Amino acid sequence: YCETQPTHQLSVSVASVWFLTSRFCCLDVQTVIMAESQRDTSTICLFDVDGTLTPARQRITPDVENFLQDLRKKVLIGLVGGSDFVKIAEQMGDHKDLLERFDYLFSENGLVAYKGSTQIGQQNLKKYVGDEVLQKLINFALGYMARLVLPCKRGTFVEFRSSMINLCPVGRSCSQEERDEFGKYDQEHKVREKFVEALCAEFPDAGLKFAIGGQISIDVFPIGWDKRFCLPFLEKDGIKTIHFFGDKTAKGGNDYEIYEDSRTIGHTVTSPQDTVRQLRELYFS
Repeated sequence: YCETQPTHQLSVSVASVWFLTSRFCCLDVQTVIMAESQRDTSTICLFDVDGTLTPARQRITPDVENFLQDLRKKVLIGLVGGSDFVKIAEQMGDHKDLLERFDYLFSENGLVAYKGSTQIGQQNLKKYVGDEVLQKLINFALGYMARLVLPCKRGTFVEFRSSMINLCPVGRSCSQEERDEFGKYDQEHKVREKFVEALCAEFPDAGLKFAIGGQISIDVFPIGWDKRFCLPFLEKDGIKTIHFFGDKTAKGGNDYEIYEDSRTIGHTVTSPQDTVRQLRELYFS
């Protein structure tokens, strides 16, 4: 084509392409700037993961994922979950750009903290509590769980994370069907609730909090290392309004403290669909 077209026609074509490309690029930049200027960066919607954005330990659905990105055009959005970063990433679609799709991400109750792609916080349970207390806790928990008779038991009953210990009577390697079965059994027989009572009685002065989390487990961490731990990071950045959405907001649940905190506006949800419904009423009605 270049060899057969007159030079002046080629110049016009190149100039036209350059003009159109530049114009579209400018429009894209202007769109981004306008979107940012319309977004309220003094407000954040902060979400629990299990039962709030996803079914327990399952992946987020495309409709919820897309809705969150629409919401992000209006306010900041963030995650605060009890699981470690890897598990949260798996549930949020295992995207490599996860940290770019949320303004803040707090794993392990906020003990591992990210602002965008930058890590801004990290705590260490072993250094804080010490091996003597941790071994007593693990030994007691394993002994207690060994005596339980459940519909089934699998593997990984104790999971040691950087800032907490996760205790799971049924075993974290259970299938989704076995997980659901235990969840129903637990609702009827209060397995985890009784386990927490036993832990509190055995370790009254250890400075530890025992919180029912997710569908099958109990989180153990130092008192004060609950999901409220993430709030100072947000306050430091000048965020004035913090909406928190969670499903385990009753006393004893791992969303309770942050839900009740005076620095947050708490929202109890029953499912990812309920979360979306409440957000639509807040921001899209």
